[in-house]
Amino acid sequence: MTDTPAYHDPSLPIENRVADLLPRMTLTEKCAQLIGPMGLDEGDGQFSLEFCRQHFMNGISYVNSHHKNRGTRQTAAYLNALQKFLREETRLGIPTLAIGEGLHGYMAHEATSFPQAIGLASAWDTDLHERIFSAIAKEMRARGAQYVLSPVLDVARDPRWGRTEETYGEDPYLISRLGVAAVRGFQGTAFEGNPEKVLATAKHFAAHGHPEGGTNCAPANYAERTLREELFAPFEAVVREGKIGSVMASYNEINGIPSHINAWLLKDLLCGEWGFEGLVVSDGWGVDDLYKLHRVAAGEAEAAEKSFSSGVEVELGRCFRHLEQAVLGGRISEAALDAAVAKVLRVKFMLGLFENPFVDEDAAVAVTNCAEHKALALEAAHKSIVLLKNEGGLLPLDPSKLRSLAVIGPNAAKVRLGGYSGDPLEPVSVLEGVRQKAGNSLEILYTEGCGLTLSPGAASQLWPLDQIIIPTAAEDAASIAEAVATARKADVVLLVLGDNEQTCREGWSQTHLGDRDSLDLPGRQEELLRAVAATGKPVVLLLLNGRPASINFAAEHIPAILEGWYLGQAAGTAVADVLFGEVNPGGKLPITFPRSVGQIPAYYYHKPSARRGYLFSNKEPLFAFGHGLSYTTFTYSNLRLNTDTMRADHRAILSVDVTNTGSRAGDEVVQFYVRDVLSEQVTRPVKLLKGFQRITLQPGETRSVRFEVGREQLEFWGSAMQKVVEPGKFELMVGGSSQNLTTISFEVLGG
Repeated sequence: MTDTPAYHDPSLPIENRVADLLPRMTLTEKCAQLIGPMGLDEGDGQFSLEFCRQHFMNGISYVNSHHKNRGTRQTAAYLNALQKFLREETRLGIPTLAIGEGLHGYMAHEATSFPQAIGLASAWDTDLHERIFSAIAKEMRARGAQYVLSPVLDVARDPRWGRTEETYGEDPYLISRLGVAAVRGFQGTAFEGNPEKVLATAKHFAAHGHPEGGTNCAPANYAERTLREELFAPFEAVVREGKIGSVMASYNEINGIPSHINAWLLKDLLCGEWGFEGLVVSDGWGVDDLYKLHRVAAGEAEAAEKSFSSGVEVELGRCFRHLEQAVLGGRISEAALDAAVAKVLRVKFMLGLFENPFVDEDAAVAVTNCAEHKALALEAAHKSIVLLKNEGGLLPLDPSKLRSLAVIGPNAAKVRLGGYSGDPLEPVSVLEGVRQKAGNSLEILYTEGCGLTLSPGAASQLWPLDQIIIPTAAEDAASIAEAVATARKADVVLLVLGDNEQTCREGWSQTHLGDRDSLDLPGRQEELLRAVAATGKPVVLLLLNGRPASINFAAEHIPAILEGWYLGQAAGTAVADVLFGEVNPGGKLPITFPRSVGQIPAYYYHKPSARRGYLFSNKEPLFAFGHGLSYTTFTYSNLRLNTDTMRADHRAILSVDVTNTGSRAGDEVVQFYVRDVLSEQVTRPVKLLKGFQRITLQPGETRSVRFEVGREQLEFWGSAMQKVVEPGKFELMVGGSSQNLTTISFEVLGG
């Protein structure tokens, strides 16, 4: 009778199991736990014992769970077969982690697709956010994935950047609150291996969202105060408060040091100061960038040694295959390697993978894009839509007063999902949603109007293509002429413009660009817009896009404008519900709309010395951070604080009465901002968001909304780089946007 190794005994504490397994492992087996199969050719993507025996006999840290666009049942079967191989044919039977993307839905074939991240931010709803990411976690675990490379916590301060769509916008506080909500949805209150939860990853650490020139991976040269107060803040929140289990290093450099070799960032700050105990993972091929892009390593081996020594523990790439020789050569200690391997093993034990790494294929099919998740996707799409303008009350449309509606634009008939998307079951385009809602009561006319890019395929197929083919001027001229003729036949026009998965995306190489030096509508959409407007027909403009657009003509001449970003699989249904008034839009912008790239940076929390203005230009943004209208109206009154003065360590309550003064129910996002009137140490922003609540009010209803005011809302990094609350006068501001606020003052006492 063979004794069962202690690491196979689930009754033992995890630390005991790790301590038993680690000494049993060879150096080669240990190194295999820090690297995956990226770059290895799996052929047609079908499970192959020969492939596994060739590459995985020493084990594997992780595999990609959505590779080759396998369907739900195929994904579960593939991962089950792989886990069976690892259990039965490798020496120690160590299971693998299956990783996946979950930016706005599991990035996999058939999975539920929610609004793109910047759209979810427009909902300003942390409860909704947590429910969405809990649903994503359930779909991932059901198919056999346990490790998600989300959420993105980059502070998007330059909308030229193609990855703006992946973010929660420009404000550190909003990003922090949504980030913590996402992590709790993924992991629970802490990662403990719950069978319906996944290990979450905060990315990209750090300062990735404001790259030099707005181009992906460019340097981020900012002062430590700016880094700590703004660009690091969401990451600190998910580490300290969200107890996130994994953090991903960013591609960029900070003050000359690439993040993948920044020991101060990954060790001293993240693990030392913030107390992070989880896994530090590289970005995809980020270690390779050390020698290919940044030129701080001579090749793969040196890049691996530098990165590992600086704090990266698991690589999404292939450079870490050189760690074994680094240990043998004495350049990396085996004790340091053991510490990283122990973290990986600990996660696998917590997930129960040594006992049962398999999933039920039928259960996976039942959970994926189930009725509950479809309803949640529609709710999210409803709440993400922002009404930017509604001159003359054009919206909502009354079908009983219309005979025909023209739906025009390159985004009308296609489902735009944005980057890091799968192919959801039964997605609904705007055109399809409007037709379904209108039924036989309203004639729906359609024409494309102009093209964006000519590459065929769904979002998940369009996004990774390097080549971008645009229509010719002659082709677009003919399409625009047809659109004008169609518009003239209709009572009202719905013009659906914006981006697609190629015009705004992650620019991961010089042959795969995604950043732009203009915020104007790409292609000939502006020509289409002006031509349709010239018909004199009432026009509703719907934007489906990944970044703010400088729609100056539309802001002045188009009576109704809706911002949808990318609304996910339920886009068409949600748009139709809002268009015809079944749903009252209540979203708010999580990012400023500049008038042009010349206004960048345009984020609202600027210093007093900024935004002096330019010759011959309006310095105000096109649409401000926090802006969003409703089909009803709200008033703010009786702003009050329960004290006139307080000390730094005390707390006060700020209250305001919000009244729905219109004739229909609606949502309002009540926003709370703080301003330090006179700062004695360092300059302070003109205002900072410090609280928000999304509330629903019936016609005539008044609700008192409360916010806490204390150290957390008032402190900042002082001249000695310590957090301080200065005595003196503060302004507390509450309202429906960053530019529409009611203000009161109070004083913080010294001593």
